[in-house]
Amino acid sequence: MAIDWRPSAEIATLRERARLRGEVRAFFAERGVLEVETPVLGHGGSTDVHLASLACRASTSAGRERLWLQTSPEFHMKRLLAAGSGPIFQLARSFRDGEVGRRHNLEFTMLEWYRPGFTLDALMSETEALIRRVLPEAPGAMRRRRYRELFREHLALDPFREPLDALRRLAAERGELDMAQASRDDCLDLLMSLVIEPMLGRDGLDVVIDYPASQAALARRHQDPEDGEWVASRFEIYLGGLELANGYDELTDAGEQRARFTEDNASRRAAGLPEVDVDERLLAALEAGMPAGSGVALGLDRLIQLALGKASVADVMAFATPRA
Repeated sequence: MAIDWRPSAEIATLRERARLRGEVRAFFAERGVLEVETPVLGHGGSTDVHLASLACRASTSAGRERLWLQTSPEFHMKRLLAAGSGPIFQLARSFRDGEVGRRHNLEFTMLEWYRPGFTLDALMSETEALIRRVLPEAPGAMRRRRYRELFREHLALDPFREPLDALRRLAAERGELDMAQASRDDCLDLLMSLVIEPMLGRDGLDVVIDYPASQAALARRHQDPEDGEWVASRFEIYLGGLELANGYDELTDAGEQRARFTEDNASRRAAGLPEVDVDERLLAALEAGMPAGSGVALGLDRLIQLALGKASVADVMAFATPRA
C-alpha cells in the first residue's frame, strides 16, 4: 500500500494560515499583551472528566518520571500570572486523546490569553473583536444566550430542575445510547451537543452564559438572578454551529481548586477512567496569589477553518494526525 506523504492542507492554505496567525499576533501587540511560550510537557495534567490527557515516561534529573502532554497551556500560564507577567497570550500546541473528526485532531493549536483585572464582559468583547479581525466577512451581531433558556427553547425543559430519570430517557432517545447510569452533566452535554449546538451561531455570534455550576471547571461561580441557583462564571462562543472559544472568570482560590481536582479524580475513578496527576505547582502559584481576572481559550484551527471556508480542521493543518 502506498504511503500518502503529502500535507493535509494545500500550500496556499498554509500561507493563508501563516498570514492569519500574523493577524492574531498583531491584534495582541496593539493591545500590549505579551506573547509567551510554556512547556508542552508538565508534571500535572487535566483532571477534567471530559478530557483525556496523554502521558509519557521520560528520564529527567529526578529519574524516570511520568509527564503529561498539556491539554491546554492554562496551568503554566497561570503560574506566569502569579509571577507578575501581566496580560499574556500564547499560540500553543495542545493534545487531547481520542479527539478525532472533522472538528478535532489529537494535536491542535490553542490560542489562549489572560487579562488580569478584566471582567468576563470585557473579555467577551475582546474575544468578539479578535474573531472579527480574523474572519474575512463580518459574522453578524453577537448575542448572549443563557444556558437555561436554550434548553427551555429547544427541549422544553429546565436543565437545573428536570428529574434525572427524565433526562436520561430523553438523552437515550436523542443519542440512541444507553444512558441508564449517566450523570446529569453527561445527559446535558449530550443534549447540548446533539440538539442545541448545531443551532447556535447561525445568524451571528452566539455567546452561551450561565452554565451549571458543576461545569465551572476552573471558573468562579455566581448565583442565577432568576432563583439563586449557582451557575458557572464562564462563556462559550459559537459560530455556524461550531464552538470557537471558552472563557472563564478565573478561579484564584487554591483550596477550592484543590477540592475540584480531588472531586474530578473521584469522578474519574467512579467512571473507570485513569486518575491524572494534580498540578501541585499550579496550586502553589494560586496559594502565592494569582491576580483576579479572566481568561479564554480559542481553537485557532477551527477559526482558520471558518475564515478560509474549509470543510475540516485537517484542511488547515500541515499534517493532521493520520498523516503525521
